[in-house]
Amino acid sequence: MRDRLRAAARVLALGLAALASMRAVSPAVAVDLQAASLVERGRYLATAGDCAACHTRPGGLPFAGGLAIDTPFGTLVSANITPDRHAGIGSWSDEEFLRSMQQGLAPGGEHLYPAMPYPYFARVTRADLLAIRAWLATLEPVGDAVETNRLPFPFRLRASMVLWNGVNFTKGEYQSDPGHSPEWNRGAYLVNGLGHCGACHTPKNLMGGDKSGQPLAGGVLQGQYATPLDGDVRTGLGGWQIADIVSYLKTGWGAGQAASGSMALVVADSTSQLNDSDLHAIAVYLKDLAAPTRTASALSRDSEVMKTGKSLYGANCAACHTASGAGVAGIAPTLAGSAIVQAAAADSLIDVVLNGAQAVATEAAPTAPGMPAFGWLLSDEQIAALLSYVRNDWGNAASVVQAGDVAALRGRRHDP
Repeated sequence: MRDRLRAAARVLALGLAALASMRAVSPAVAVDLQAASLVERGRYLATAGDCAACHTRPGGLPFAGGLAIDTPFGTLVSANITPDRHAGIGSWSDEEFLRSMQQGLAPGGEHLYPAMPYPYFARVTRADLLAIRAWLATLEPVGDAVETNRLPFPFRLRASMVLWNGVNFTKGEYQSDPGHSPEWNRGAYLVNGLGHCGACHTPKNLMGGDKSGQPLAGGVLQGQYATPLDGDVRTGLGGWQIADIVSYLKTGWGAGQAASGSMALVVADSTSQLNDSDLHAIAVYLKDLAAPTRTASALSRDSEVMKTGKSLYGANCAACHTASGAGVAGIAPTLAGSAIVQAAAADSLIDVVLNGAQAVATEAAPTAPGMPAFGWLLSDEQIAALLSYVRNDWGNAASVVQAGDVAALRGRRHDP
């Protein structure tokens, strides 16, 4: 009994000592711990926003800008967002940073262009944006000044953005929908805010803004087609499970499909580094989107283009993608039932055949198999027939690919 009392006394003494130690932590240390937590949160949020993708040019210093961004109106160049006080944003106040992110206004009231996706970042909370700001302030300052505006007249006049904003921009942070779960709302916040998925996956109007009433319905951007993220079974995510979406965002592979092109970079630099909770929330939100009806009639197998395309497929593609279009898990994507194969625009397919593709390497799937380029081997007419076949066999149905479509993308790839 005495031994038990002594043991209990020792435990109590240790507990009191630990409590005293905790109380003895100086206010400065407590502030440092809070600051470190804020900075780490900002790093994670900046990753979710994929800031590095635009603000780091190939071979350049991190977040020093200089990446050329082609738009339908000309070329813009991403800004230096390191804490350098002259070339970067080191001299900006927190309020100036918030205005740039939520209103598209640089210090002094100068309008930003929506290539910096402030129409999406406007939905992000002040607290999250200030966390990102705190993390950016810890980066190495880079003194490289960047001329961001290289648009031709009259688009280079920033005052034109007043009209653009009036038509295409709605201010206001994301407001949770009480009719949905916290997880659904978290997914909506990430997809429509920091993740700015609609910047690629929503079709654009003549002004380059999102088409009204068509969120995440797919669109062409810089020669690639970003597929719909809605519930359509043939061209969207209707045939995917939540686990497929999570896997795709985490590893670059899901539902037999591999991330390549621009999406491979998104997976590598952003989504593969998000926690499973956020990835699941994104998937829950996307799987709840409406399922529009997009119909298409398959070409007759007896047509000349299908016969030619089938022969070309057997000679060049079947070894990896199989004769049935089923592909090989982790090596060659599935073509049968694929949304990208049946997309409204065949731009991405044409680009892959012309120039090849490389799957993304992630920690969970490091192999990153590639597809060779066939542009040197096949003519525009042959590629058109091949893709028309792929888009219309194994239950697929999509429009015919024309040789002129291939020629246009072949030429565009080599434009300066």
